[in-house]
Amino acid sequence: MHTFLASSSMQLSVAPNHFQPMKIVALGDSLIYGFGDPEKGGWIEQLRRWWMLPDSAGHILYNLGVRGDRTQQVAQRLEVEFRHRGELRNRVPDLIILSVGVNDSARLARPDGRNYTDFTLFEKEIASLLDLAQQLCPVLFVGMVPVDEAKMPFLDCFYYNHADQYRYKEATRIACSKRQIPYLDIFEQWMERGESWRLKRLSEDGLHPNTLGYQALLEDVINWDAIPSLRSRSVSQTDATRTMDFANAAYHSKFDYHLKPS
Repeated sequence: MHTFLASSSMQLSVAPNHFQPMKIVALGDSLIYGFGDPEKGGWIEQLRRWWMLPDSAGHILYNLGVRGDRTQQVAQRLEVEFRHRGELRNRVPDLIILSVGVNDSARLARPDGRNYTDFTLFEKEIASLLDLAQQLCPVLFVGMVPVDEAKMPFLDCFYYNHADQYRYKEATRIACSKRQIPYLDIFEQWMERGESWRLKRLSEDGLHPNTLGYQALLEDVINWDAIPSLRSRSVSQTDATRTMDFANAAYHSKFDYHLKPS
């Protein structure tokens, strides 16, 4: 995993007031949205619920993920989304979490087709996105999840593969490193855990994590040393799982949001 120290300005901005909950916006693609997890809604949703518990840090988290988004589309809506999430007049969020790039890497129509976003263009677009985000507030970047190549194509059109994923995530990691933006290399971590481990955590479509996968992703984020100030206390993977199970149980006991037959 490649983790980069935040600048002093980031450290001050992330925790301007020890007792003041942060407002955080998470922007990106379906990995932010949580597609593939009908039980818990993805890692952002679980984190949002956790921070609503009485003994939590109490941070306010907005899920602004859009399925299918590429880097250019996230950049186009970034500032507008950011400016509308301050809650109070003349206030803006304290932190941006980004996760995007996998859709840029897909090959169109056939395994050797052109990339959805040309790689050279992607390098420029990811740099532009990071520069724009840093002008607004401190930034964290959560990398992409490796796909199941055997399940491709996705939607009979998009061919994702590990080689292209690696190129695009490395371009993103390097761009983050140059700007001292912490980057969580999920692709590298999940590849190191082995194929059997990965496949159990991917949905049938081979692209999106399933409930177990989003739980693993959540634990990877919670235990990431780039964001200790976002936690109210030190959390182990076991503690994180128990806490999220409690949060989900408490949520469902109060709100039954499942569709019921008429």
